[in-house]
Amino acid sequence: MHFDQRTQAALRSVGLDRDDLRAASDAVVEAVTEDASALESFFEGAAAVYSDLDMAHSREPYPEHAVRSLDLTTHGAEMRGWLRFDSWGCYVSDGRILGESYVELSLGPPIHDRVRFALDRETLR
Repeated sequence: MHFDQRTQAALRSVGLDRDDLRAASDAVVEAVTEDASALESFFEGAAAVYSDLDMAHSREPYPEHAVRSLDLTTHGAEMRGWLRFDSWGCYVSDGRILGESYVELSLGPPIHDRVRFALDRETLR
């Protein structure tokens, strides 16, 4: 079960039984797995993406990044992995699909922020 004890207790107090909790937990796991796959496909299909990442060495408000790979794993409700660009990479701790042409990832060190990535700069404006 991927709900902490307080959440389970709250869900039971509004009428969900153990089978309902298990079904909800399974649905969360399935959604995370599907999102991870969609995120990997987004980056796999793009030679380059643009981001709202504030980069010290870029004059562009939405810098371009040459994509090498996004490798995600899931466990329960968690999504983690590594995003690799041409000359740098960073840890990913979560992500979501925002639309057909853009996504958002939670990046770890050295970024420590949620960053939106798009297939074109106009989507981020």
